[in-house]
Amino acid sequence: MKQFIFKSYKFDKVSSMAVFEYSFENGVDFQETVKFEKCKQYNEDVLNQALFLAFVLIGTGYYKAFPSPTVNLDIPIDEWQAGFFDKVYQEGLSQFAFENNLTRDELAHFKATISESNGPSDYNGHGNLVLQSGGKDSLLTASLLQEKNIDFSSWYVSSSEYHPKLLDRVGSKLVINTRLIDKDGLQNASEVDAMTGHIPITYIIQSLAVVQAVLLGKKDILMSIAHEGEEPYGYIDDLVVSHQWSKTWAAEDAFSEYVSRYISPNLRIGSPIRCYSELRVAELFVEHSWSKYGREFSSCNVANYKQGKDNSNLQWCGDCSKCANSYLLFAPFLPAEELTNIFGGQDLFNKPSLITTFKGLLGVEGVNKPFECVGETDELRIAYHLAQRKGVYQSLPFDVPESSFDRMKTYPAQDWAVKMLG
Repeated sequence: MKQFIFKSYKFDKVSSMAVFEYSFENGVDFQETVKFEKCKQYNEDVLNQALFLAFVLIGTGYYKAFPSPTVNLDIPIDEWQAGFFDKVYQEGLSQFAFENNLTRDELAHFKATISESNGPSDYNGHGNLVLQSGGKDSLLTASLLQEKNIDFSSWYVSSSEYHPKLLDRVGSKLVINTRLIDKDGLQNASEVDAMTGHIPITYIIQSLAVVQAVLLGKKDILMSIAHEGEEPYGYIDDLVVSHQWSKTWAAEDAFSEYVSRYISPNLRIGSPIRCYSELRVAELFVEHSWSKYGREFSSCNVANYKQGKDNSNLQWCGDCSKCANSYLLFAPFLPAEELTNIFGGQDLFNKPSLITTFKGLLGVEGVNKPFECVGETDELRIAYHLAQRKGVYQSLPFDVPESSFDRMKTYPAQDWAVKMLG
């Protein structure tokens, strides 16, 4: 059994570069770097607490190589923190566990080493930092903020010198961080039978946003996550298997509480569109954002978001589950010609290579739902039938069950975030 070691993290004031280091007892080492925007003044105590959170969360990407129940973390944590990190390394790695035949007992368990932490530091921030990806959710948030004349800086994490060019005109300023994962270290680990799999990437990105917000002296960090991730893929005993645990309401609530408890209660993070279903978000995007971004945005990971890929101009591959999911969500609200145009003129309902994908998304014939950030089964079923009633889309070559899903239903969310959009 190879114990995972959280070695160190540090921040260089001159370069504004953070370095995170990890290793295993077998001598496999990792070093990840993140370049933040330079800042002249910031609260060092608050920054250190934010960096520590990022340090532990980023660790999931390397821990997964040789997972074990015990980890070596020399920095003191209390019971609440230990429970929080247990959730990240267990619920957050549930898909990884499922695909590698692991149980909860075989995943990391953190131990409290102090009875109570020192608590958060004084911090007085101002302004909004809005996470951006170039997808529909984050662009909708931006559009709604602009309609309210609420100023904000957009924030994007890149793995190279590239970023989606449409983000240059979203918000009053675009802040870009460059995150370089340790590809060589992971390659070395793979040569000695390391495991691979999905990690809670949303949590990692949020933790980096917290660091950048502290460096910029921002008060509110706005994510763009709707009601999603709640539908289980399956179970490993009492461990719920989910592709997107870190996008669930419970995960957002826990992350927000961690920030308040250990970094600062005056630093808030939340999603103002959490109260909406994914289908409602698509409808709102058509109403508020399509005219500005409809021909430039994309939610396709295959075509745009691979490490080091030039994603200056976002595209759709038209062959993956994310493309099929987006097609379902937008079809009820867009003219067929407008929607098919962004997929190269293809009606995806008429694409033979996507039939099995649509069966998984729509819960038909026992085909498994894809491990991706996609809508709920009933939600996608109602979307399909709404689209078919328009009489302009090809029908799928199989029967899709009816659904009573209410796209206008609202869901739990943080009040302060929702109120920002009124």
